[in-house]
Amino acid sequence: MTTHYAGGCEHVHVTATAEPIDNHECHCNVCKSVTGQHTTHVAFFNHGDIQVDHPEKIKRVPFNKDNPDGPLEICLCTDCGAVLMLDDKQGRIRVAVPNVMGYDDAKFPKATYHAFWDETKGYPAPQDGRPVYSGLQPSFVWPKGA
Repeated sequence: MTTHYAGGCEHVHVTATAEPIDNHECHCNVCKSVTGQHTTHVAFFNHGDIQVDHPEKIKRVPFNKDNPDGPLEICLCTDCGAVLMLDDKQGRIRVAVPNVMGYDDAKFPKATYHAFWDETKGYPAPQDGRPVYSGLQPSFVWPKGA
């Protein structure tokens, strides 16, 4: 399998063997809380398109502290605490945040749209020419789970 993108840390290597199925700039409050960033470049991959070489070295914590039983978990390295990926307990997707998860952000494709923007956030809608949506892009279809 050809590696398209590689991330992780020195203890756990995370590789993507395909292009993202969704690639957006996220404005959601959970991403803001988790990353501390105003917006976050997020890439969704089909679950099987991201591999981890040492799954035994992963600690899982809820992605959304206000919904701890939700489907997404943050995967952390048990050796150094690095954020490795988001994993979907339903087996649909795995998520890379290039500038947080050890990827070379410059090699990642640019986000194609803005997701989860709403006027209550207190800042103007993005004006960079990419579409802006209140959720994921309307054509996105969640892959089948495991």
